[in-house]
Amino acid sequence: MATMADVARSAGVSVATVSHVLNGTRPVLPHTRQAVLDAVEELGYTPNTLARSLVTARTRSIGLAVSAISNPYFTEILQGVEAEALAHGYSLLIADPHDDPEHERKVVRLLHERRVEGLVVAPSAQPRELLAYLGRHRVPAVFLDRVVDGCGDGGARFDQVCAENAEPTARLVTHLAELGHRRIALVAGKPGLSTTAERITGYRHGLAAAGLPYDGRLLAHGDSESAGAERATAALLSPGSRPTALVTANNAMTIGALRALRALGLSVPEDVALCCFDDFAWADLFSPRLTAIAQPSRDIGARAVRVLLDRLAEPDRPARTVRLPCAFVHRSSCGCPDEPRPGRLDRRTSERPVPPEAPAARERNRS
Repeated sequence: MATMADVARSAGVSVATVSHVLNGTRPVLPHTRQAVLDAVEELGYTPNTLARSLVTARTRSIGLAVSAISNPYFTEILQGVEAEALAHGYSLLIADPHDDPEHERKVVRLLHERRVEGLVVAPSAQPRELLAYLGRHRVPAVFLDRVVDGCGDGGARFDQVCAENAEPTARLVTHLAELGHRRIALVAGKPGLSTTAERITGYRHGLAAAGLPYDGRLLAHGDSESAGAERATAALLSPGSRPTALVTANNAMTIGALRALRALGLSVPEDVALCCFDDFAWADLFSPRLTAIAQPSRDIGARAVRVLLDRLAEPDRPARTVRLPCAFVHRSSCGCPDEPRPGRLDRRTSERPVPPEAPAARERNRS
């Protein structure tokens, strides 16, 4: 196996110069740098990153702790984190806290013990022990997707990166109200998560903006997963107080809601209109196609890495909370006419048709 000394002899330079080229620790003349890189390629030299970390006390690695990595939303976040980390010369160590506070503390400790230079964490609903560990050991960390009270702007300890939640949820509600719906239900996420609280706030703001009263019977928690949402949707759609429209607060819960609707023999949007928070790859393949809020998931992951690198470069800089905007993806599950898919030939008029009356409106007009 080739050594750094072999590279130095082949390139006709000192070992120190090879080190400066590979580690970027000092400017090197372009022709010298190229000679070193050519020697590295010719000899097949691979730097000993473990030995380098022992000398420099740096591993150039980042720890990522997110739950439900199988969820397409977090998968895209992971892709954003990994791409940005690699672009800056960092490797990635990944762990799944399973949204369990005790397991969360364990995996964060294990990542820290592997000498990652910083952490990107999607905190659980009860992050007290996580905060205590990170604070006690002064671990540079960025909270991702979910924010923690007291950790944002104003000189707090930890940086945070997430999407806007309240305003996009309100937009789904007001859109349904504009279609004539008066009983709009929400399948909310796991209690205790900031995303759940903020989307409930947006739901209530949307109702208020539409002049509709808040009815606690139209809100149920699906615990951010499919099975929970299936149960919550079935309860919301029980006879006597059935809503005419439904908003689901993440992609996994959308799947559960659709299962419940199918089990009850209800059609979307003819019987119940449906809008969801979180767009995902196959939302455009459902029939009807799903009207959704699309989060900038890859950008969230990439921004979290950049914020962490800023923290590593300036440990004493004020903490900040970065919020990224979402996009409203209008399709037909809300009850509006279907629109052409991008790139598909369609001879219909480019003018947007008037939306059909929602079930609530049709019933009201018959009375």
